[in-house]
Amino acid sequence: MTNNIKLQVYHGVEATVNAYIFSDDKSIILVDCLRNSEEAAKLAAQIKEMGKPLTHLFITHGHPDHYTGMNVIKAEFPDVMIVVNTPEIKEDIINFSTWMESVGWLENEPALKPQSEANPDGFDYYGNISVLKRGQLILAEGAIIEAYSNYEPTECEHLTTLYSKDLNAFFSNDFIYNGVHPWLAIDKQNIENWKQQLLEFAHVLEQDLAIYPGHGKPADISVFEKQLKYITDFEATVATAKSREEAMQKMQELYPDYTQADFLLVYSVNAFVAE
Repeated sequence: MTNNIKLQVYHGVEATVNAYIFSDDKSIILVDCLRNSEEAAKLAAQIKEMGKPLTHLFITHGHPDHYTGMNVIKAEFPDVMIVVNTPEIKEDIINFSTWMESVGWLENEPALKPQSEANPDGFDYYGNISVLKRGQLILAEGAIIEAYSNYEPTECEHLTTLYSKDLNAFFSNDFIYNGVHPWLAIDKQNIENWKQQLLEFAHVLEQDLAIYPGHGKPADISVFEKQLKYITDFEATVATAKSREEAMQKMQELYPDYTQADFLLVYSVNAFVAE
């Protein structure tokens, strides 16, 4: 028997990042909460319209485009539990937020500045974020969403994927950017790990699964090979380009319909092509 579970996808505008709303008749679980407070407020309003308690906000990994809306969600739903799958992901979030404050990146999101003696009204990352037990998110009526984080460092040092048997769906997180230039400003070993993991997904996962990416629209299992080809094309491009401009132009010619060229692609190219 299939459990009662429904899914809504909230497609964020900034960074084309997704948030996922799982629900049954008695509860809601939110996965990730977007890159800025303004969009998170719209997401919170949509959840409130559903008229059921939000029990958990699950953060998949420590990149701020997936957690910047935490303070908004917590303010709108004071009883929500903010959870991650491993202690390492909690530390990633704290460390990234601390670094962003140190370089001034949180001036537009002051509510996310970490709580400290100098800033007692800041966000209490240690107190507000818990580690999920048994790697499972469970809706009130019993539907289970499995969480997996046993991956080598790739797009992020610690990523979480989700699987719902009831929805026949795999939530690939930032292993997949579908129609979006991926974040590749990472170590070469991370890129190798990423490619190997994509091959594993393509060969191991069931062929009829719906794939929901961290960025971009849902897809089928062919998206893993599509992502692998993009990474291979990127490596070849930055290895031969004589300038950043040339690399940008080549990647945009190869992937003319991909979004976030002026943000994600720029950082990726700049990480590998010298001025």
